Amino acid sequence: MINITACIDGSAISGSVCEAAAWAGTRLDAPLTFLHVLEKPNAPAKEDLSGAIGLGSREHLLDELTLLDEKRAKLALEHGKHMLEDAKARAIALGATDVALKQRHGNLMEELVACEADARLFVMGRLGNDHDINAQAIGSHLESVVRAIHTPILVTVGEFVRPTNYMIAYDGSETANKAIKRISTSPLLKSMPGHIVMVDGDSEANRNTLQRAVDLLLDSGHQITGHLVDGVVLECLEQFRQHNNIDLLVMGAYGHSRIRDFFVGSNTSKMIGNSVIPVLLLRK
Repeated sequence: MINITACIDGSAISGSVCEAAAWAGTRLDAPLTFLHVLEKPNAPAKEDLSGAIGLGSREHLLDELTLLDEKRAKLALEHGKHMLEDAKARAIALGATDVALKQRHGNLMEELVACEADARLFVMGRLGNDHDINAQAIGSHLESVVRAIHTPILVTVGEFVRPTNYMIAYDGSETANKAIKRISTSPLLKSMPGHIVMVDGDSEANRNTLQRAVDLLLDSGHQITGHLVDGVVLECLEQFRQHNNIDLLVMGAYGHSRIRDFFVGSNTSKMIGNSVIPVLLLRK
């Protein structure tokens, strides 16, 4: 698992994906691949067109429609190649040194699953090319990927600014502890001050659980501080972000406690959709 794969589609957020991928590539000293998948359009097949046009239509009209579809496909292919080349140039200008390009026909999800074994990190935009970049929502592609992929995903939400700090949403679950262990072995967040935020009651058990997570990251060379706060999970996390000017949110996509309610189903969409900073999602 050495490669960083960044998914671009020509949407307004693709530039942000390029910058986030270049940042991650330099932090991890890992090769970078830009992926563009040409998915099949939801267009009617040729045999259905005669009925849509009418019984009196001429055969050449159907042929022209077929040729038009072929031209669109060729233009999309050419546009994708130029887009990939521009992404490569942008990443190199930002410090990336090992950049590959990949263009595929088919389904984005299937392509990501196929290359997951070699992927260290996926980088995706919150919204695709058919959404407003400022909308508080996530694209259907991202939601499907989060559910199916176990590789970490860095989600960009707008203009990307290289993080100078981060916060980890922590719930003390087995999943969360695996995420902490994964962070401890990665150079991605080292040398940046970080915070582990546990939203739960102030008890000795919770304090000890939080301290174990803090100690694990401290022992691995991370600059980390633990915080135990009581209240509504989503509200507490947002208040902490604002008060501490956090640049990057790290969270598990699934857990097994109070925080789990915010990382499953529609609440996963809400958490990412409402975020104004990049989100690093960990599934293992």
